[in-house]
Amino acid sequence: MKWRIGLLIFVFSSLYASLIFNLYNLQIKKGLFFSTQAANQNKIAELLNPIRGNIYFIDKDNKEVPAALNKEFPIIYAVPKEIENPEETALKISSIVSKSSDDLKKILSKPDDLYELLVYKALEEQVSQIKTLGIKGIYIKNQLLRFYPFGERAAHVLGFVSPNQNDDTIAGKYGVEAHFNNLLAGKAGQIKGNLIIKPTDGNDLFLTIDPSIQLQAEEILKSLIKEYEATGGTVIVEEPKTGKILAMTSYPNFNPNKYWEFNLANFLNPAVQAVYEPGSVFKLFTMAAGIDSGKITPQTTYIDTGSVTLNERTIQNFEFKVYGKQTMANVIEHSINTGAVFAQRQIGNNIFYDYLKKFGFAEITGISLPGEVKGNLNNLIKGRDINYATASFGQGVAVTPLQLINDVSAIANGGKLMKPYIIADERPQEIRQVVSESTARTVIEMMVSAVKINIIADIPNYSVAGKTGTAFVPNFKTGGYTEDVINTYVGFAPAFDPKFTILIKMDKPRGAINAGRSVVPAFKKFAEFLLNYYQVAPDELNDEL
Repeated sequence: MKWRIGLLIFVFSSLYASLIFNLYNLQIKKGLFFSTQAANQNKIAELLNPIRGNIYFIDKDNKEVPAALNKEFPIIYAVPKEIENPEETALKISSIVSKSSDDLKKILSKPDDLYELLVYKALEEQVSQIKTLGIKGIYIKNQLLRFYPFGERAAHVLGFVSPNQNDDTIAGKYGVEAHFNNLLAGKAGQIKGNLIIKPTDGNDLFLTIDPSIQLQAEEILKSLIKEYEATGGTVIVEEPKTGKILAMTSYPNFNPNKYWEFNLANFLNPAVQAVYEPGSVFKLFTMAAGIDSGKITPQTTYIDTGSVTLNERTIQNFEFKVYGKQTMANVIEHSINTGAVFAQRQIGNNIFYDYLKKFGFAEITGISLPGEVKGNLNNLIKGRDINYATASFGQGVAVTPLQLINDVSAIANGGKLMKPYIIADERPQEIRQVVSESTARTVIEMMVSAVKINIIADIPNYSVAGKTGTAFVPNFKTGGYTEDVINTYVGFAPAFDPKFTILIKMDKPRGAINAGRSVVPAFKKFAEFLLNYYQVAPDELNDEL
């Protein structure tokens, strides 16, 4: 009997000893192993992350200038599994990491969580404060993150890179960072059993943006915004013969290095993601349609009485002027609303609408930027004469700034509409011939005459083609129009062999109802810069003789 009791004691003692040994082995002997394994998961993940490709501007001499690259920044992260008192820790670091203590408590209370990003691109002050606290489970490390050496320059084109909200993986947001995210991001590595598949680094991206022209565009826009207290604006420079975009900027802007400090609305690119009524610039397309269809010529005359009434609505000239007998060339020179209406009435509604579609106002341009929207010609679908009449001078129809400059560039390019492009690897692509070469030249001659007569945009020894647009801003709440205006000027030079087209648009300038007094002088300054930058030879030397 005693030996049986002794056997049972021995068996249970052995089992208990084995259990104690296993607990010791798991918690003490192998504890360091499991702890180290958990800590190394982040390092392994980093080794599997590909290096994001750089983005470059390219200047006139084909020199590559880095616009977005990778640089080490400190990040602050938590390992919730290691945090002993989530509530206390949350209270201590809340003000440092700019997160509410309640949100932090939820994050830090996850029992088996090994990684939570708290601060992306931490400031020196934040790093110093976290180090001083020395809280177990809150860590700092350097990580390769996105850096934009020029700050705000071309921010709408570039976009930015940030962690995704759900899984903290890095991805491009807005601009080419988003549009070409897969190309830039590369392919992450993998672990398959004992095999490690190395990551494939992202490809570099080269833009047509010229950094010198971009800088000039941004300085000119900032100056206009400041002088006229405008609410917004856009400047675009395009090479009309190819469709290459040399500069694109809008206000309000943002700094992609500190994107979190800006409103969400700042990230949208108004050049391609917003439409507006362009005003009298649109008269160029009315005249192009009329001349190309054979309905009018530059010498066609009409009698201006200062107004015209259609569908019980009256259209008047700017500042209620009355011009009397005028030619179509005079209509462009003096920007006469009733003259544009006369031309449109000669063309006819159907033909006029067809030409607007040929110019591409009812479709997107196809530029390699995200979220592009198309123009709005819906007013014309109603078929009312008054809608066609107002469209003839750019009210009641809406376009994007990119569409507008691209269509003016089509006139500059002998009637050939090109696809605008911003990626240097793309090749010029002709979309279609919208008007004949002779029509385009006739419209250019009318534009040059307008510049000469109005003087402000005229540059000595150079032929300059341009057109103003001043449009009232619609009242989207009550209908009709507000007293606010949008000023636009689009022009190119040299007129008959253009090197560039410039669009300058300013939203709701204070005290500048006429584009000729605000954006036209800015256009002249910019055009002179570009002529000098490209060392373009004068084409009107006889003017000085």
